Amino acid sequence: METQLHPPPGNDRTRTNFLLGGLSVVFLGLAGLFLAELWGHPEKRRKLPLVDPGFLAVKPWRQTYADLLKAKEDMSDFDCYSCHERNKPLPLHMDEKHNVIIPKEHENIKMGHGSHNRNNLCYNCHSETNLLTLVARDGRDLKFADSTQLCGSCHGPTYRDWEAGAHGRTSGYWDRSKGQSQRLDCANCHNPHSPGIPTREPAPGPHSLHEAVPPTPQPTH
Repeated sequence: METQLHPPPGNDRTRTNFLLGGLSVVFLGLAGLFLAELWGHPEKRRKLPLVDPGFLAVKPWRQTYADLLKAKEDMSDFDCYSCHERNKPLPLHMDEKHNVIIPKEHENIKMGHGSHNRNNLCYNCHSETNLLTLVARDGRDLKFADSTQLCGSCHGPTYRDWEAGAHGRTSGYWDRSKGQSQRLDCANCHNPHSPGIPTREPAPGPHSLHEAVPPTPQPTH
């Protein structure tokens, strides 16, 4: 007949059960004290203001001629010869300070290209013989959709930075194997007739997850 051997009863298991039971009672008591808010109500965390949605907007400030073409918008505003006569240079009128006098039909145009006031002349960029084209610094005729090349013909270092992606904004994928990228044109940010961009308020810094601790006042002697 096979005899089964059992470990002799000891105090280790009883001591362990007693210890676990005591810890359970302690934790349950602490939980009750926290729920009862024995130490008072915790201070409410102040509500952090939301970031201005303008800082998160990715839409370009302006639409270029190429954008309007792609969106199939009404392009009648760019049909110069609906009002002007073809094959006849359009005369420009100057004031006593040699500034171009903008006719009433184009009073929405504000001339301000450069602080030296020497580039506020229509035919520095527009073709005198074909109002539907632009003229680069080297004499090339360009379509309105190619206006960035016109800008680059005068602003060489900036155009070089734009090509490298250091100036302007590039959206999409840096890794061309994963998808296409889109680079904004100069006219998406700059008004060609007055290209200066107004100063923008910088975006706020990140908020700390913890409340700022006020400095301890130093004793005065």
